[in-house]
Formats: sequence, structure tokens, C-alpha cells
Amino acid sequence: MIRSMTGFGDAEADTPAGRLRIEVKTVNHRFFNANVKTPHGFDRFEAAMTPVLKEQIARGHVSVFLSIDRSVAAASGAPEVDLDKARAYKSALEALSSELGIGGEPDLAMMARFTDLFRAPEGDRTAGVEVEDVVALTRRAAEACAAMRLQEGERLEADLRERLSAIRVHLDTVERRAPERLVEHRDRLREAVSELSEQVDVDEERLAREIAFLAEKWDLNEEVVRFRSHIELFSEALDGDGSDPVGKRLGFLVQEMHREANTIGSKANDAEVGQASVSIKEEIERLREQIENVE
Repeated sequence: MIRSMTGFGDAEADTPAGRLRIEVKTVNHRFFNANVKTPHGFDRFEAAMTPVLKEQIARGHVSVFLSIDRSVAAASGAPEVDLDKARAYKSALEALSSELGIGGEPDLAMMARFTDLFRAPEGDRTAGVEVEDVVALTRRAAEACAAMRLQEGERLEADLRERLSAIRVHLDTVERRAPERLVEHRDRLREAVSELSEQVDVDEERLAREIAFLAEKWDLNEEVVRFRSHIELFSEALDGDGSDPVGKRLGFLVQEMHREANTIGSKANDAEVGQASVSIKEEIERLREQIENVE
């Protein structure tokens, strides 16, 4: 089980200061990197928010946005009225009525349309908001983000396993073809020696030594064995419970797979083995692209 580094989660809660909302977004990054943005006065909560994020998110660039909707504030946080400005508006409206001969008197409904008459209460903008409230809200948003990363990780895992299966098929081709190409080369070599020497009989002992030399030079058994070991370790990482980050480990294994694939290609000396090596490297590149988004 793996986790993607791409995710989103949010949470809301009502407080005396208004309705708090926290959004957590994550994207690829080699390490844990948090960027917290808060309204004026709420920056004092940032130090308490970061450790909570780390509980759920081990790796990735984490963007956190805390916002507050004061329109739903409790009565103790109700906006104050700018009475001086209200009186000025009332006088201006009465002057318009008098000068232009327009009937009607300013009433409460009309005055309420002037939103600039209402202002946030003076003092601490975070009054009524405790650090425990922000921590709990951050944890809920981070958990929601982690759940999404886990769901996305399931889709990534399915694709990674498909890539591994394709690599196994190509490795089977290499393993099957490797000894066959030696036999074919031995036969070609025997025929070439016979033609060049114009002899019916070939020095089998000398030919055997030459074949033994080529067999050692072209041997792919060690590379195939190591490659299969890397695949098994990769699979074991995918089979984990998802509690520990595995992205860096998978990246290392892909690097080692690529090294073995290059060696197989350099020792191929055969069209079918060479093509299998190319196909393996193509699948490895797809693995590399996918694991860049694995936590």
C-alpha cells in the first residue's frame, strides 16, 4: 500500500470569532515542506499547526490556508456600528430629499444598505479562538488530505504493479534467449572456422575454449538474478501497510533496475535480447515517472 503526494482536505468549525475553515493541499516534493497562510492575527497559531500536519503527511509540499467567515460570528463578536458616519449619511439623504423634492424619509432598511457603517469589533481578532480549536481543525483537514492521498496511491499502485508484470515478461525473454544465442554463435563459429581452414574437422577443444570465453563474457544470469531481486523488493514495498513512506526506497530500486537493464543491453549480442532490454528500460522510465508522486 502506498500514498500519493497529491491530495486535498478541508474542515470547518464555528467559533466566537466566526467560522474557521482550513484547507490542506499537497503536491510532489522530495521532503516535507509546509507553507501556512493565515488571516491577520492568526499567525500565532502556525507553530502549533505544522507538527499536526507532519503526523499525517511525511513528504510533499503542503499548502495550508486558514480563513475565517466573520458573518457567522457569535453575538459577542457582533460588528460595531459607525454612528458618526450613519448620522452623516442620514443628513445627506435628508438634504437630497429637500433639495430635489424627493419624498420619503431615511429608514433602517435604507441605512442598512450602507455596509461601510458596520465594522469588526476592535481588539483581538482571534478572541474566542483557542489553539486547541485550530489544532483540532488542522488535524481533521490533514486526515482528509491523507485519506485522499491513500486513494490516489491505490491507483498508482495498480499501475506500478502492471509495469512490474511487463518487466517480468521481458526478463523471461532474456532468460530464455540468453543460452540459445550462445549455441547459435557456437554453430556459426564452427562453420566459419571450417570454411576458413578448408578442413572438414574442427578443433573442438579450441572451439570449446572460445565458446567458454564468450559464455563468460556474455553471461546474463547475475544481472537477471539481481533484477528479479529488485523487483521482489519493489513488490514488498508495495505490499506494506502504508504506515511508512516508501517513495525514496522505490526510487533507489528503480535506479538499480535501470543499471541492470543497461548491462543486459550492453551484453545482448542478439536482436531479441536487445529488444527486450529496450522494452525493459521503457517500463522502468514509466516506473520512474510514477514514483515521483509516491510519498
